[in-house]
Amino acid sequence: MFLRQVLLAVIGVSAGLIVSAGVFTVLISVGLIPRFAGKMHVAKKVFVLEEAVIWGTLVGSFLSIYSEWGKIGDYVRLHEIFGSATEGVWNLAGTLIQIVFGLFAGIFVGCLALAIAEMLNTIPVFARRIGFRHGLGVAILAVALGKLAGSLIYFTQHLF
Repeated sequence: MFLRQVLLAVIGVSAGLIVSAGVFTVLISVGLIPRFAGKMHVAKKVFVLEEAVIWGTLVGSFLSIYSEWGKIGDYVRLHEIFGSATEGVWNLAGTLIQIVFGLFAGIFVGCLALAIAEMLNTIPVFARRIGFRHGLGVAILAVALGKLAGSLIYFTQHLF
């Protein structure tokens, strides 16, 4: 029984390392982090940005596996840190945190998708094939707004 648990642990850690290596390989191959550093004019701190991505991935993975360690709300509500207004303050703070996280996660995923599309030259090839001359920016904006509208409908109508 002990040997089986050790084997499962080794397989799980190995699979996690392989998946994370693949994700980081994609990020490195599309040059997303150096491009962010160049756009933000902090090219000297590119290693700090790379470390932030790695630490964010590790912390997110840890909290998704050991979710009981990330239950700050239970602690805040149990000890009534904000007095009688704890429930309302915590709900507002949680909503704001989710909005900020969603905004940054959406920006990151959008930049990653565009970097991959740019690396593969899909947009120029597609535009040339269909004879698309003008309005490419409008088409990309329409796709982004359609994605936004679909996401809002999905989450506001509780379709998940």
